[in-house]
Amino acid sequence: YQRRVRGRNSKHTTIRNTGTLDHFMSDSGVLNLQKKDPFNDIDDTGTIIGNNAQYVHIRVVQRNAKKRITTCEGLPEKLNFDKVLKALRKQLCCNGCLLQDKDLGTVIQLQGDHRQEVFNFLSESEIVKPEMIKIHGIT
Repeated sequence: YQRRVRGRNSKHTTIRNTGTLDHFMSDSGVLNLQKKDPFNDIDDTGTIIGNNAQYVHIRVVQRNAKKRITTCEGLPEKLNFDKVLKALRKQLCCNGCLLQDKDLGTVIQLQGDHRQEVFNFLSESEIVKPEMIKIHGIT
């Protein structure tokens, strides 16, 4: 196994031997070729819960220097999104809109970073169980 190395102040590259590939392999072959889905979650008992389709994802995206957008996706389709959006806008004192996505369904988009407030709203109003909500984004 060889590696190309470029010196600090040099424009030339040299080839160094760094050993073999044995530290990447095990007896049965490559280690990372397991049949486990990395996107499945495991609960406290060790059983696989399922794929991410059942979770509600709350994300924040930085739009520019100080402006951020909070999105909430994966909510149940039986929900009246207009009423939920109106209640969130009133409670958080921000503007928001509903987006239709062919893969994600209906997405609630709010101006500002309101991840924890949206989490509290969804869990207190019993729209979604707290363990089914995942918060993503900038910390």
